[in-house]
Amino acid sequence: MNRYTEMQVFVRAAEDGSFSAAARNLAITPSAVSKLITRMEERLGALLFRRAHRNIVMTPEGEVFYRAALAAIEAVEAADATIFSGKLGRETLRIRSMPIFGQVILAKKLPEFCRQHPNLQVELQLRIDPGPLLDEGTDVAIHVGHLHDSSLVATRFTSTRWIICASPSYLAEHGTPSHPDELTDHACLNFHSSIAASTWTVRGADGLSTPLAVKSRVRSNQASILIEFARAGLGIVRLVEVQIADDLAQGRLVELFPEHQCPEEHPIYAVYQSRRLVSNRVRVFLDFLKTKLPDPPPWRYWRDQ
Repeated sequence: MNRYTEMQVFVRAAEDGSFSAAARNLAITPSAVSKLITRMEERLGALLFRRAHRNIVMTPEGEVFYRAALAAIEAVEAADATIFSGKLGRETLRIRSMPIFGQVILAKKLPEFCRQHPNLQVELQLRIDPGPLLDEGTDVAIHVGHLHDSSLVATRFTSTRWIICASPSYLAEHGTPSHPDELTDHACLNFHSSIAASTWTVRGADGLSTPLAVKSRVRSNQASILIEFARAGLGIVRLVEVQIADDLAQGRLVELFPEHQCPEEHPIYAVYQSRRLVSNRVRVFLDFLKTKLPDPPPWRYWRDQ
């Protein structure tokens, strides 16, 4: 392993605070990270980390080496950027996305990105499980909603709203609620309670978002299932506009009590590990997202009809 790669592993371990976390983000084993750091320490003749159970803390020598290694990596990447042609070599871009966004947007947009970079391998995982957004070597995670992990870098490139709606067939059979309070008398379709989106919000009397308790007849962990149930007239559902804009425009679903709908636009972020150490494959993907998904987003078109 060359010195540049060694420094990348060292910097990743220093910023993640553990060999295990660094290994997940680099898609190698924790033992490989540990052995590499040990070889570096032997070569340098200095202890770079103090090991404390599963965590690591840089020594004073490690902090000095960290600053120097970071400067060296940035210099190499800056040199590469000066002659980067926009075409990538044989490497792998690993993307994690919430299923809704992956199925509705990325599935349509990524073919063009892949054609632009024919040598690039792309791995797309659709996941909604809790836990670290960037694990198992993930380069970029697409996240809908506000972020709670301040250690990550997030670029906002567009937004979406949550819409409470139902099919015309359901409303014809059960009536159309005129106020959110009336949802207690209706069958609702919802996400599993472990998913944050299972908490519905509406516009309160003060104009701000307020939580709403609903009784769920059917639950699922996938929005693609809920939308099919809603189209079939099984109940009232709350889904993101990015997924249901065409249904709303064509009348397959109907927005309920618009004046009480939550007005908040939820940001859509591209999340990555470090602002300083952005690989070319991540940089071109971020540029692609900004170009193909402008803000305001194209899925708002139905509102003006």
